[in-house]
Amino acid sequence: MSSRIRVLVAKPGLDGHDRGAKVIARALRDAGMEVVYTGLHQTPQMIAEAAIQEDVDIVGLSILSGAHNTLFPAVLKELADRDASDILVFGGGVIPEDDVATLKKAGVAEIFTPGSSLDDIVQWIKAQPTLD
Repeated sequence: MSSRIRVLVAKPGLDGHDRGAKVIARALRDAGMEVVYTGLHQTPQMIAEAAIQEDVDIVGLSILSGAHNTLFPAVLKELADRDASDILVFGGGVIPEDDVATLKKAGVAEIFTPGSSLDDIVQWIKAQPTLD
């Protein structure tokens, strides 16, 4: 019997809109994953600590504020500083197409923008070889 995928869904920064994060969290839960939602206004340090404490396999970051180019790499750095670079990070929200390649180059595994289907997100997570 394989273990369930554990996902931390987090809202970094001052963005106060979390409806999308809650929709993603519910879809992942309904797909059989264990989901931890950290709530609003999380710092990169708080997200990294929660990811480690909760022993998650993957972190999903949701952002609408436009600070993705700063906050997503900061979360990756905080994970690396805690020897937790093996935790996969993906992101979503209002992210301009021009920024997607930059974020992926920084180490974000995937970016889902508005209009991405919940099924596509679930299937992408399940397809990750590091989560077998």
